[in-house]
Amino acid sequence: MTRTTRPHPTRRLPFAAVPASARRAFLGAALAAGATLLAPTANAQTFPTKPIHIVVPFPPGGSTDLLARRIGEKLHAAWGQPVVVDNRPGAGGTIGSDFVAKAAPDGYTLLMGVTGTNAISGSLYPNLPYDVVKSFAPVSLVVSAPLVLVSTPSFPARTVKDVVALLKARPGSVSYGSAGNGTSMHLTGEMFKIDAGVHMVHIPYRGTAGALQDLMAGQLQLMFGDFLIVLPQVQAGKIEAIAVTSKQRSPLLPNVPTIAESGYPGFEALSWQGMFAPAGTPPAIVEQLNREVNKALASPDMHEFFGSRGFTLGGSTPAEFSDFVQAEVTKWGRIVKASGAKIE
Repeated sequence: MTRTTRPHPTRRLPFAAVPASARRAFLGAALAAGATLLAPTANAQTFPTKPIHIVVPFPPGGSTDLLARRIGEKLHAAWGQPVVVDNRPGAGGTIGSDFVAKAAPDGYTLLMGVTGTNAISGSLYPNLPYDVVKSFAPVSLVVSAPLVLVSTPSFPARTVKDVVALLKARPGSVSYGSAGNGTSMHLTGEMFKIDAGVHMVHIPYRGTAGALQDLMAGQLQLMFGDFLIVLPQVQAGKIEAIAVTSKQRSPLLPNVPTIAESGYPGFEALSWQGMFAPAGTPPAIVEQLNREVNKALASPDMHEFFGSRGFTLGGSTPAEFSDFVQAEVTKWGRIVKASGAKIE
């Protein structure tokens, strides 16, 4: 008779009998693996759980500030969390931008960036403390609009041709203001100087509001201004609109020609504003921010308010916005190089 030999069962020690050091190692590895698998989903599902801060790198009162507050209201309504607009002006918007670049990449600190801070400054500032492309995760384009070349009512020139003639006759005697060094208003002025072959003195301010006040008071002669901010003053007759910087005329100023049609074909400069998060923000949170920002931009009241003030509302995927920013960096880099502009 043949005896069947059964395998001897493997002897397992009770977990409590396993040495303490081995138990700790096992539990640590299990918890780490669980956290790795669950963290992205949990973060996306629970965001946001605390107030969100939108940094505006300019003083209150400008178009960037107004946009941030309007979008902040929409995000608050959607999520039920407070949305705080944090104005951090200075150095053409680079102080506030650098603050966001170095913030925790968790979606709770955002930047309402503009052409100057996120496209121009990389070429203009030799020691910029952040990288305009690598330091941020683009969320969405928010708005774009042409600038308006405006003058104080006492300025004798009323057309681009007359402005150029006056500047050539009196080089260096006319000043133009901007929201700060490195802003789109500043570099649009530099572009105009290059194309027209003229010289005028740039006066930087800490935001659009201060420049506009001095323009209306006659302390400045010219300014390339945000459509949203200068349009009411043009309509009220407090300043004069000479030209717009888009390829086509604006339906809100149909009698004001473009610079391109005034003898400088190809001239185009748009001021844009968009939402950014710090680089390294989880893609799931960037996508969630993108969805809510785009919903806010699609709302009828946003279209009515900003559309009636000369803005084209954006809305884009993060990838589309990233490609747009890269193209803008290249474009303005050429203008900075050609103008020789540099800010230490």
